Amino acid sequence: MKDKEYMMKWMRAAGIRAVKTVAQTAIATIGASAVLSAVDWPMVLSASVLAGVLSLLTSVAGLPEVE
Repeated sequence: MKDKEYMMKWMRAAGIRAVKTVAQTAIATIGASAVLSAVDWPMVLSASVLAGVLSLLTSVAGLPEVE
């Protein structure tokens, strides 16, 4: 039962971190364009998803808020 509780805490913490990372990456990528009409949306989406995946993979190493 304790393992299930730990896993739920880990998934919540890792998910929150991943969502924040995706948002930060999207904002940074959009901000790199001079005007909104020049935003390369497929690149924004691709970079943001990749950042989210990398965040989840990094969380496998451990999350201090769950320990």
